[in-house]
Amino acid sequence: MADATKLAVKSEPKATTPAPSTVRPTPFESLRNEVDRVFDAFNLGAWRLPFSRHGLELEMPWSRSGSWDLTPAVDVAEKPTNYEITAELPGMDEKDIEVKLSNGTLTIKGEKKEETEQRHKDYYVSERRYGSFQRSFPVPEGVDAAHIEASFAKGVLKVTLPKTADAQRNDKKIAIKAA
Repeated sequence: MADATKLAVKSEPKATTPAPSTVRPTPFESLRNEVDRVFDAFNLGAWRLPFSRHGLELEMPWSRSGSWDLTPAVDVAEKPTNYEITAELPGMDEKDIEVKLSNGTLTIKGEKKEETEQRHKDYYVSERRYGSFQRSFPVPEGVDAAHIEASFAKGVLKVTLPKTADAQRNDKKIAIKAA
């Protein structure tokens, strides 16, 4: 990864309480909502499941914000000396990505613009698509926020969150007893 480009990680001071707009559902809530939406899309008619939503509450594909889904695939790994967040961002440039640390939350934002144009003798096709994404991760205790680094190479963003010396020493293995 010799040709990786370093990205700046913006840091903001911690606030006492998070803003309501930054509170996001947990991954399990998001998964449940998505599964519910898929099953609701089958339109079960008059037979309703006890916890299903009313037909008027369904999110139809055409009622979305007009952008296509850009949520990147992300891997989070804990290593002995650091945490690593790796995001796949194919077709994006480092100038289109922002990594920010604020209120104990690491946020990765990006915007993708895609324009294609085909001119031939008999026809002309021009397409434009725009979309943005934002992924946020709570930063665990024991991370040295001053030394967080981000690099971008070949469509992959890698954010390294180094652990403090105390956090590296505090690992303790717990023995499991037979019941």
